[in-house]
Amino acid sequence: MCADSHRRRLIALAHPVYFSLLASVAAGIINTVWVSRLGGPAVAAVAVATNTENVLLGVALVFGSGTTVLVAHARGARDPGALRAAVRGGWAVFGAVTPVVVAAGFLLREPLARLVLGGGAALPLAVGYFAISMPGIAVFFAQQLVDGILKGAGDTRTPMRLALLANGLILVCDPFLIHLYGVRGAAASTVLCRCVALGAGLVALRRNALLRSAAGPGVAFWRTLRTGLPMAADFTVRQGGALVLVAIVARLGVTAVAAYSIAYKVMYVATMGFYAVRQAASIHTAHLLGAGRDERRAIGRQAVLVSGGFGLAAAVLLAAAAPWIMAAFGAGPGVAHDGVLFLRCVGPYLLLMACFIALGGVFEGSGGAPVLLRVTLLGTALQLPLAYGLSGLGLPGVCLALALAMAVQCAVVGAVFLRARRQEETEDLVARASV
Repeated sequence: MCADSHRRRLIALAHPVYFSLLASVAAGIINTVWVSRLGGPAVAAVAVATNTENVLLGVALVFGSGTTVLVAHARGARDPGALRAAVRGGWAVFGAVTPVVVAAGFLLREPLARLVLGGGAALPLAVGYFAISMPGIAVFFAQQLVDGILKGAGDTRTPMRLALLANGLILVCDPFLIHLYGVRGAAASTVLCRCVALGAGLVALRRNALLRSAAGPGVAFWRTLRTGLPMAADFTVRQGGALVLVAIVARLGVTAVAAYSIAYKVMYVATMGFYAVRQAASIHTAHLLGAGRDERRAIGRQAVLVSGGFGLAAAVLLAAAAPWIMAAFGAGPGVAHDGVLFLRCVGPYLLLMACFIALGGVFEGSGGAPVLLRVTLLGTALQLPLAYGLSGLGLPGVCLALALAMAVQCAVVGAVFLRARRQEETEDLVARASV
C-alpha cells in the first residue's frame, strides 16, 4: 500500500471514533448542566461517579481493546475460526471480570463515596447514584466489548452510531428523569439509554456471520487477557498520573486548579483525536500483519503525520481562541488569566503527545503494548517530579514539565520503533541471502 492509501485508511477508521468520543463528552457536559440545577452537592456527587467510571474504563480496555486487536489480526489472516475464537475470548474475559467489578462497586459504594467526598450533603447523593450506576457498569462494559469487536472487524461507523444513539437518548431522558428522581434519575437515564444502544449493538453483531459464537474460548481467554492487559495498564497509569498532577497544581492555589480543570477539559477536543488515530493505527496494523504484510513503518509514519497535523492545528487554535474559551466557561478574571496562560503554553506538549499517542497504536496492533506500557511508566515517573519542581514557575512550569516528559517518551518510543524495524530488515536480508 502507498502512503496515501495508509493515510486514507487511518482517517476513515479514526473519524467515526473521534465523533463518538465527542458525543460522550458533550452528553456529559449537558448532564452536568441539568444536575447543577439541583445544587452543588448534586454536582459533586455526579462528578465523583463520572470520575469513577473513567477509572473503570481501564478495566474494560482489557477485553475491549484486546479483542479489537485479535479480531483485526484474524480478519487480516482471513481465518474465520480465529476471528470467532477471538470474539469468544473477549466475552469470556468480560464474563470473568464484570461480576467482580459490579459486586465490589455495589457493596463498597458508601466507603468509595466517603473516601472521595469525606462527608457532607453530597455523600448520600453519591451513594444513591452508585446504587444504580454500579450495576449499570455491566451494560457499560458490554458496550465497550461490542464496540471493540466491531472496530476489530473494520467497522468504526457502527460504534459511532451507537454512541450517538445512547448519548442522544440521554440528552432527551435526562431532564425528565432528573426532575422526577434527582441524582438517581441521572444515573437511571444513563443506564437505560446505554441498554438501548447495547441492544442495537448486539443486533449488529448478530447480522455479521463471522462474528457469531464459536467453540473453544479457553485459549482465547488467556490470549485476550495477555493482549489487553498492557493496554488497560497504560490507560490506568495515565489516569493515575493525571490525578496526581491535579494535586501538584493545587499547590498553586484554587484559582490555578480551576483554570487547569477548565483548560484540561477543553484539551479533550484535541486529545480524543489523538486516541482516535491510535485506535485506527492499531486496527490497521493488526489487520495487515494478519494478512502477512508488515507495514508498521509506513503506518507509523502516516499516523504521526495525521495526528501531529491535528495536534498542531489544535495547539494554534487553542492559543488564539483562549480568551474566548475561558469566557465561554464563565471564568472570573483570575481564573481566565491563568487558563489563557496555560492554553497558550501547552502547545508543544500537545504536539508531542499527538505523535506519541498515534505511534502507540502501531505498537498495540503488533503486540508491542508491554513496551509502550514501560515507556508510559517512565514518562509518568519523570512528569510528576518535574511538575512538582517546576510548579514554582506557575502553570507555565507545569506545561514545561509535561512537554519535557513527553519529549523523552517520544524519543524512547521512536528509538525502539526504529531499532525493531532495522532488526527485522536485517533478518529479512539474511533470509533472502540464504535462499
